[in-house]
Amino acid sequence: MRQALRGVRFETTISLRPWPVNRLGKKPTPAPEKRREKKMIETIAVAGRVILMVVLASAWLFGQGARDHPDSSPGLEFPVVMRQKVTAGKTAVGTKIQAKLTVATLVKGVVIPQDAILSGEVIESVAKSDSEPSRLSIRMDSAQWKNGSLPINVYLTAWYYPILSPTAGDLSDRQSDAGRGWGGTGSYPNPNARPAQTFPGAGNNAGIAPPAPESTIAKHRVLMKDIESTRSNKDGAVILSATHFNIKLDKQTTYVLATGDLAAGPS
Repeated sequence: MRQALRGVRFETTISLRPWPVNRLGKKPTPAPEKRREKKMIETIAVAGRVILMVVLASAWLFGQGARDHPDSSPGLEFPVVMRQKVTAGKTAVGTKIQAKLTVATLVKGVVIPQDAILSGEVIESVAKSDSEPSRLSIRMDSAQWKNGSLPINVYLTAWYYPILSPTAGDLSDRQSDAGRGWGGTGSYPNPNARPAQTFPGAGNNAGIAPPAPESTIAKHRVLMKDIESTRSNKDGAVILSATHFNIKLDKQTTYVLATGDLAAGPS
């Protein structure tokens, strides 16, 4: 058999057919179901990319805000007494300002103790004119105390704590509580007050200045009279303005610093 096949020639032909095309030379159109499926996949892919971009942009903006405002937790309030006098239009922009905290304040798990020093600067100071109101804005950016410090971002607001004089009822209550240390005449002395200075005169008790009546701070803050508060669109700063007078800050009043505008009512 092998000998019989030796003279026979075998030929194999492979036919390579091109992809079927229509008369216009284009590939055949997929079925309607496949077209819908492909379109849905493309739509989902586009939507996913858009959502990812929105999330990344939001995270970036949040990070920027956190860097610009290290401690801008809403609702934070700092009752302080200024360590220098400030007058709108007279105290120049850029002047370094310090104030002493009158009440310990909790900020993100850290207690800023009473008497801590808050430091910042005047960022707007305009004197009243015939056409423009007086404007003042102060920003505090750090708090320092004996064993620590903390970055903050708070502004002077239009709120303060008024000073209250003791009433007769207060004096009688304190007399019954303190009793022996006070003779019962005149105003009840402040136990934290410095000893009165003596002046020239005869006798051991002559010329001793009478003790000044004790004053207390109100429990609730109130708005400064005829002062308006606005928020800057540029950096969120709180700006105080007055149309009838120049805004002035003294070293006795307890002012309120906060992250922004404060709601009315007790603090």
